This record gives sequence, C-alpha cells and structure tokens, in this order.
Amino acid sequence: MGTDLHALLRSLRVWDAGTTTLPPFDPDTAPPTPLLLFTSWFEEAVEAGQPEPHTMSLATTDEEGRPDVRIVMLHGADAEGWSFATHVTSRKGRALAARPYAALAFYWPVLGRQVRVRGPVTSAPSEESQADLHARSTGALAAALTGRQSEELSSVEELRRASEAAWERARENPAEPSPTWTLYRLRPEAVEFFQGDAERRHVRLQYRRDGFGWSRRLLWP
Repeated sequence: MGTDLHALLRSLRVWDAGTTTLPPFDPDTAPPTPLLLFTSWFEEAVEAGQPEPHTMSLATTDEEGRPDVRIVMLHGADAEGWSFATHVTSRKGRALAARPYAALAFYWPVLGRQVRVRGPVTSAPSEESQADLHARSTGALAAALTGRQSEELSSVEELRRASEAAWERARENPAEPSPTWTLYRLRPEAVEFFQGDAERRHVRLQYRRDGFGWSRRLLWP
C-alpha cells in the first residue's frame, strides 16, 4: 500500500519540545552589523548540537532568469562577505557568471532560527581559490579533481573509476590544482534573522546596507 503523503504531512510538527529550544530574542539588543549577530547565532547553533550548521541553501538564476537552488557548504563569513566554492563550469558557476547575484538561507531547527542573506557575488582570484581548496580535506580535493560537475554521467561505474583516480592523485599530490575550482563571495545587501516563537509571534529582524553602514527594521512574521 502506498504512503498517504498528505496524511503523513498532517502528522508532522515543527519545533518539537523534545528536540527544539526557542530562545527569546530581543531585537533591541542586536549588534550594529549582521556579521556579529550571524557569528553569535552560528556559535549558538553549534553549541546546541545542530547537525551540519554550516550547510546552506544557495539560490541563483540562470541566463534566462529561471531560479535554481541547492545545498552547499559555508566556507567563511567576514567583512568581505559570505563565501562558498564550486566549479566555475558547474551549473551554479555558469548561472553566477550570467547573473552574479544570489541568496543564501540557513535553517537551524534546534533553535527555531533562520538566516537569509542576499546580494551580489564576486569570484576570488585563482590563487585564493586554490588555497581555500587545499586547506580542506583530501576528499574535498579528490571531489574537485573528479570535476565535470553537472555534466551528464553515463553510469555509476564511470563515476567510480574517475573518483578512484582523483583520490589517488589527491593523496600523491595534496597541492595539485583544480583550475576550475572557484571561491565565491556574496557581499550582503540584506540579511534577515528569524527567531521562531511558540505562540507564532516570530521575530524577524532585517539588516539593510545603507550607505557606509547598516540600517535595521522589524518585519511582520
């Protein structure tokens, strides 16, 4: 018998008291810049046991304006922006070349929190991109050396052979470059922090870049 998807959906709840704590959030005490608040919330998500808090949704649009979204890993966040990496030849790399603007979304359900970031995207110089890659694990380098991301694959066996060869190269030469691997930085124009509330009085605080600084405003949930 097939699963009744709608019945299953109706049986689910969010922010179960056994796994989620909804901390109070007073936006009047928020710091003047979104990076400071993001860093604080990220640390709290780690301390609360949120699995893979550094994963995020990356949304782009392609040459024809069609949206796409996928999960990627945060490589860093500083005064230059929020950073991630991919092959410049991949689908998202091509989309960013055509329309260098993107949005990020983090979701940390153990605290009922979301963070949304959007703004223009630039690519780092090749030497910086390679340094970022080589600071990561052997597996990350092997995956980058396997390459051909988003291209059509003929079989799982073809992937296995290419991956095994890439792993061997990565182990033998940990500094081997992956020419298409690119570090990207999203420079935020707007950053929104969402704190869930058990009574559905969710707090939404949005930072907007305003001249040389940031302005803040509350949004209705």
